[in-house]
Amino acid sequence: MNLILNLVVALQILTALVMIGLVLIQHGKGADMGASFGSGASGSLFGATGSANFMSRSTAVCAAIFFACTLGLAYFSNDRARPSSGTSVLDRPAASAPAASVPLSGAALVPGAASTPTAAAPAASMAAAPVAPAPQASGAGAIPTK
Repeated sequence: MNLILNLVVALQILTALVMIGLVLIQHGKGADMGASFGSGASGSLFGATGSANFMSRSTAVCAAIFFACTLGLAYFSNDRARPSSGTSVLDRPAASAPAASVPLSGAALVPGAASTPTAAAPAASMAAAPVAPAPQASGAGAIPTK
């Protein structure tokens, strides 16, 4: 199976490069108008009208092969074994965070506030609660006022 996927990827890359080359060497629709006023060579490798038909048909064949390879790769990449549980991540119950056992006072929620235990919570349980670190001093008090 891995060999088939490698061959399909190689074929897709090859057709993409050939298709890019074919598109770059084709004449635009306005190229004949400039040649009629004498500003360029209107001749091509396959004649005046043969190049447009050959090039456009070759580009269409390369595009069809490229799209077939793309569809084949999409089909093979989606053909995986399903998980044994049969449930997706969205079907699983959400894990909730453990609830705090100690109610925090309003001063403990403010960063940089002094952490003093309240009367409802003993000092030992308050030490177990995480406290935010004090913020750095901004130096706003050192600014002179008028």
